[in-house]
Amino acid sequence: MLTMMLAVLAVLVVPAAHATEAEVTSAKLEATDEGYRISASFSFELSRGLVDAIAKEIPLSFTTEVELTRPRWYWLDEKTIRSIQTVRIAYNPWTRNYTGTINNGLQQNFATLEDALALVLRPRRWIVADKSSLTPGAIYNVGVKLKLDLSYLPKTFLITSLNDSDWRFSSDWKRFTFKAEEK
Repeated sequence: MLTMMLAVLAVLVVPAAHATEAEVTSAKLEATDEGYRISASFSFELSRGLVDAIAKEIPLSFTTEVELTRPRWYWLDEKTIRSIQTVRIAYNPWTRNYTGTINNGLQQNFATLEDALALVLRPRRWIVADKSSLTPGAIYNVGVKLKLDLSYLPKTFLITSLNDSDWRFSSDWKRFTFKAEEK
């Protein structure tokens, strides 16, 4: 028991390096026949620690969050819609391929990590709101953010990841306004 406590304490005392920063380079909401789709792109470089983690078969999950709120002059903004898309990047040493999985569904294999990360850097346009869920002609505040989602990590790495700044990977919210399509 004492050995385990000392090991945990040693992990917590190790100085952390600089956190990896991500940036939302573009984001816009588009009206389509199916609903409102988000189109976004991000910019970042993975730290050496995160690249090593993937090489050691620790899958990383990147979550893109989108929030739509409608401002109200008489009260707090109305929370309207929250949508997320998670891309999981994993390495298989037997096939020497990287796998990108979107929302535990669509799965693709890639020859390089850079190719797999394209799913994160330029996520597919996904529907964040049905046509009927936004009030026609209303103006909405939209926020887009990307983060490394630690909730998907194996529990054995959670303590280490909480102390290491390489694992605190997130962008700031990119905010813009959007006017819902009128009928």
